[in-house]
Amino acid sequence: MNKQVGVLTAGGDSPGLNAVLRGIGKAAQENFRMELIGFRDGFRGLMENRTMDLDEQALSGILTLGGTILGTSRDKPHRMLVGGKFMDMTDAIVDNYHRNHLDVLVCIGGGGTQKNAYRLMQKGLNIITLPKTIDNDVALTDVSFGFNTALSIATEAIDRLHSTAHSHHRIVLVEAMGHRAGWLALGAGVAGGADVILIPEIPYSVEKVAKAILGRNRGGKHFSIVAVAEGAISLEAVAAKEKTDNKKKAKAAKKPDKRRRLDSMLSDSAHGGNTLNLAHQLEALTRLESRVTILGYLQRGGTPSAYDRILATRLGTACAAMIHEGVHGVMLAARGEKAEPVPLEQVVGKLKTVPLDHPWIESARYVGTSFGD
Repeated sequence: MNKQVGVLTAGGDSPGLNAVLRGIGKAAQENFRMELIGFRDGFRGLMENRTMDLDEQALSGILTLGGTILGTSRDKPHRMLVGGKFMDMTDAIVDNYHRNHLDVLVCIGGGGTQKNAYRLMQKGLNIITLPKTIDNDVALTDVSFGFNTALSIATEAIDRLHSTAHSHHRIVLVEAMGHRAGWLALGAGVAGGADVILIPEIPYSVEKVAKAILGRNRGGKHFSIVAVAEGAISLEAVAAKEKTDNKKKAKAAKKPDKRRRLDSMLSDSAHGGNTLNLAHQLEALTRLESRVTILGYLQRGGTPSAYDRILATRLGTACAAMIHEGVHGVMLAARGEKAEPVPLEQVVGKLKTVPLDHPWIESARYVGTSFGD
């Protein structure tokens, strides 16, 4: 019998998702006579058994499209909002896996998707994952598709902001996505010639950032571009957080689940005003006008770059070949020009952050870029 393959896209949308669906589908159908079933809106669609045939017609013309024809969501199998209550819907998902006679389920997404897919694997399902995120923070893969497109968009934004910063003699802060990893801000900052780059991996001193900007001003350069990752954090904030964590450690131990939920809420909300607060601080310290541009979801949208189309096609077709060979329980990682299976348990719970000795950081320092440290 032909193999039945289920596919879903989960988490945030990302350029290249349709390209990878096309790669999986065309390779699976034309070379291995597999049948593909798409589940709409991530794990929720799998739980509700909302399907879409990924036939030749559905896959035609989607290579260059942004977003995902399957739709996506951030729902988690073990904690899904149903009827106004959070419920564990893992058993319903397992039932639908078998109801559709699936031989394997392909889950395409970032770090959260890897965790959710691993939980399903532990329930006995055959799982393959593919690494997708514009943040480029999925562990054990050279790069995630979507990153290159977002990097190009962020770089172009910095390019365009140079002229207005120069004309008005302003500090312009450009906030890129990246809660816990600074790949996007770092890459765009280097490519766009930012004067200051602030990333989560290197806590910064506001005074040192101001000093770097004032140094440029004294040298006759009356504007500065600051590339900021949304998760960038000051040394003062690090110290304050450590102090708060120490005070609440005993309390958290008594109510770990509640504490974890609160920590998550605080972590998500803390990033919202960081760049705006930094702009106000820099204005006070330098007496130069500051303006903030938050790129936000703009970085995820639109047509995927040629690089991401190639990467997604390469990983998608390799995924079909792996399924044909009976491989599962892995994430298919980009390694050089190859696609290599990595045991999923080695990926889960890990984050690919920017190493402090990374060549991009070294090159930026050589050309005089400040990291505020």
